[in-house]
Amino acid sequence: MTEPKITPELVQEHNLTTEEYERITAMLGRAPTFPELGIFSALWSEHCSYKHSRPILKTFPTTGPRVVQGPGENAGVLRLEGGWAVAFKIESHNHPSAVEPYQGAATGAGGILRDVFTMGARPVALLNSLRFGPLDEPRNRYLVAGVVRGIGDYGNCVGVPTLGGEVDFAPGYSGNPLVNAMCVGVLKEKDLIKAAAHGVGNVLLAVGSSTGRDGIHGASFASEELTHESEQRRPQVQVGDPFTEKLLLEASLELIASGHIVAIQDMGAAGLTSSSAEMAARGGVGVEIDLSKVPTREPGMTPYEILLSESQERMLVVAKADRVKQVQAIAAKWELDATPIGTVTDDGMYRCLWQGQVVVEIPGQPLVDDCPVYYPEAKEDPRLAALRAEQPMPFMADNIGGVLLHVLDHPSIASKRWVFEQYDSTVQAGTVIAPGGDAGVFRVRHEAFGIAVKTDCNSRYVRLDPYEGGKAAVAEAARNVACTGAQPLGITNCLNFGNPERPEVFYQFQEAARGIADACGVLDTPVTGGNVSFYNESPGGAVDPTPVIGMIGLLPRVEKAVPSHARATRDVVFVLGETRAELGASAYWEITQPHLAGSPPSVDLEAEQRLITVLVTAADRGLFRSAHDCSAGGLGVALAEVAMGGPYQEHGFGLDVDLTAQGAELLAHELLFSESQGRAVVTCSPDRAAAVQTLAGEHGVPCYRAGTVGEQDGAFRITLRDGKIDEPVTRLRDVYFSAIPRRMGD
Repeated sequence: MTEPKITPELVQEHNLTTEEYERITAMLGRAPTFPELGIFSALWSEHCSYKHSRPILKTFPTTGPRVVQGPGENAGVLRLEGGWAVAFKIESHNHPSAVEPYQGAATGAGGILRDVFTMGARPVALLNSLRFGPLDEPRNRYLVAGVVRGIGDYGNCVGVPTLGGEVDFAPGYSGNPLVNAMCVGVLKEKDLIKAAAHGVGNVLLAVGSSTGRDGIHGASFASEELTHESEQRRPQVQVGDPFTEKLLLEASLELIASGHIVAIQDMGAAGLTSSSAEMAARGGVGVEIDLSKVPTREPGMTPYEILLSESQERMLVVAKADRVKQVQAIAAKWELDATPIGTVTDDGMYRCLWQGQVVVEIPGQPLVDDCPVYYPEAKEDPRLAALRAEQPMPFMADNIGGVLLHVLDHPSIASKRWVFEQYDSTVQAGTVIAPGGDAGVFRVRHEAFGIAVKTDCNSRYVRLDPYEGGKAAVAEAARNVACTGAQPLGITNCLNFGNPERPEVFYQFQEAARGIADACGVLDTPVTGGNVSFYNESPGGAVDPTPVIGMIGLLPRVEKAVPSHARATRDVVFVLGETRAELGASAYWEITQPHLAGSPPSVDLEAEQRLITVLVTAADRGLFRSAHDCSAGGLGVALAEVAMGGPYQEHGFGLDVDLTAQGAELLAHELLFSESQGRAVVTCSPDRAAAVQTLAGEHGVPCYRAGTVGEQDGAFRITLRDGKIDEPVTRLRDVYFSAIPRRMGD
């Protein structure tokens, strides 16, 4: 076997700096072999090592009485009721989806499923957070269609419901869409397994699909900017097989329950390299792998290719030395191969053989833990500071109702039914609240309690004020979960930013992380893990900073889950929280003015906590008929969404709302479209209105009695001091539910 000569050009092609290469040669005491160079390139990539973000991530609160497993494992785990726990994680698959949207998105869903079931948890829900450029561009429509179909096909085939997510559109994502996938699984806490190899002499087995050439350098690809040449890198996009994934899921859970294995890890980013090296480092042991024993599906594969392939639906299992046959028997039951490829050793070395020759020999702990850590300069872009200082232009429209319809028609605000109707949201028969509400809710089988799940981020806020935007992302996710009646418990996050070596980008990342940390501290929602996705840039520049929050909430009595939409004529409508003149960074500003600017709404975390308490307590007492948070689009959009009803309802309800006494100093457009935080619209039966007001007063939450729910498909009326809206709710529904299908050509 002839290896390429290690030259400065080859080192540069592997995205290693001169200083990093010198560090490698000092560690080894020699020049690396070609496979070793590939290993360092993968494990020291940003995607695997977090070398630019690690110091910032350490500022997150990660502990608490419910935290069973925090950052550092395949998924975070929180304690629930009755010995149950929930495992959850969010990851990005941005670059692959930009060059091959269907497979990029599908394998993103597959990878996050494996992260969860390797913890011993059965996946019960998928979510996603998607960002695209404007739908008037054909390329963006192509990406939307491919990504949504890829997510739907994979999740539907595996049999895991997609319960929620979010989709947004902005010019900053045209060259680099964001595709973040989240999975939630449940397990008995006693059945938790971790990815730490141990037991000298125990056997490493490759379980699942054979290894091909797809996905080689996938981790490194995810750690660089997209260029015009990125389309040529389709071979670095993995190809998924959801039917094999389903078999692998069942086999993995049976292996974990059997007691025959001591550790298991997905061969995800960086493939066999990362799974074997990370398991060895976590366990403080060495491993020896015979690469010639790894099952391959293409002839002539080299050690380099076998180590770095990211072929999908593969697991690395560490079996007890005397249980190999039992492991193989369980795999065979599920029509999978389980091939012994190596052993656990006591010398701490990461060693690989090829046809009897040593081709890799690296100290295992330093390989994983001694990647250089960088502290980039952070400095705000003065152009963004100037935009933040801008004030809104004078409001000119005479027809405030027409403005509301215009806002409801914008794809970022409009119903995402076109997206989630392609996902199966009811498989497994545990769904209580399906997509289209504030958060998805599912019942834990045979138990009284349920779990609420949500992803959230308003990148407009983060772009113009990263600190407040980071706080707002956590607060809105918590508010969404609380609207269903669930108590927020903890988060995972996916932090999507541009090139961290640019001071203005690292400033956004640093400040957004500070906002997330502060919000999680006040709201008592520890960070259990997540993902950092840097280098989300294209020739058009960096994406809008998008730190996505995945929130988990606990609903002790799932039958008390509260939906988002009006349900009964003559119910009372309340607005909880205070509306201020905060149009900066709002959807209204973006839609009606030449460019997005202004100061985003400030987030009062103590007020958010008080509102959450009211929402959760009222749900437990059965006071609300519906509850819906007030966020993008402001109070006008929130009231309209309450009236229009859910995506699968045939009818909405009229509303008769009088806002003349709320925000007396506010103009109509400020009152309707301000995005002040810490607000919700709730409805209740008339006989419970006094109890709602009393509860809100006890917790210091402003509570404004705004009006009543009208007849089915009645009039949507809002009376303002300087204007009035009077539209049939059917017209609102037509605009809101057709906006995306019309643009997609359906």
